[in-house]
Amino acid sequence: MTFMSETSTSQDPVSYYIDHTIYTGRPADTTDRLPKEIRTYDLLDSLEITYTRADHDTLPTMEACQEVGKLLGIEICKNLFLRNTQKTAFYLLILPGSKKFKTAALSKQIGSARLSFAEPEFMEQYLNITPGSVSVLGLMNDPENKVRLLIDKDILENHPYFGCHPCINTSSLKFRTEDLLNKILPAIHHNYTIVDLPYAE
Repeated sequence: MTFMSETSTSQDPVSYYIDHTIYTGRPADTTDRLPKEIRTYDLLDSLEITYTRADHDTLPTMEACQEVGKLLGIEICKNLFLRNTQKTAFYLLILPGSKKFKTAALSKQIGSARLSFAEPEFMEQYLNITPGSVSVLGLMNDPENKVRLLIDKDILENHPYFGCHPCINTSSLKFRTEDLLNKILPAIHHNYTIVDLPYAE
């Protein structure tokens, strides 16, 4: 089924495909899947984590992302890859889609002034991902812990299930938030810092 969505930059509708079948586990046919995607399934399977999957085109709008979220029964979260001015500190921020990223509020909580979005070359260097595919699972590609994970407290308190891309933005996964905290992050040797950002006005 193809869905139509209006973007803010064009009066022409944007077409994209979402497969409405919910799959359990990795794809049966991995012929056209990238190695970095397959490695995410290898990680989840090795940890015996149950997950469901939705396949889709690259989604051009937030409305399209929310369509996938409804399909999976989760709220789509924002995954933001940030850096400091000196480009010496990098952060992966995960927060609910209904919350707004405010630089001042986050900077004060983590003690890092003048945060901005990190350039694509840093995404590839540290997480082996490209823009639009930012995912907490990309931290498996950061063995030296160059990226600090920040999770909004609302995710931990009110989201029993977690959704993210398998390091590529043509699929979305759903698994238990406790599996992220208690299995995935320890396995890839990453801790996390809890932050509390304001809701959008």
